[in-house]
Amino acid sequence: MAETPCSRAGCRDDARWRIDWRNPRIHTPERRKTWVACDTHRDYLRDFLAARDFPVEVTMLAVAS
Repeated sequence: MAETPCSRAGCRDDARWRIDWRNPRIHTPERRKTWVACDTHRDYLRDFLAARDFPVEVTMLAVAS
């Protein structure tokens, strides 16, 4: 099992990307939600959120030391 699994349903690959987003209709600008994604699902998850006009920011997932 992956140490930090991808947020895509059914995927258990290691997440390498952090996707921060919010729904502006219900969240204040300070409130953000976070999903994590593997290389395969990064674009899928980002596009899913962007298609709903949610502000999205994608960054590399920090590695715990």
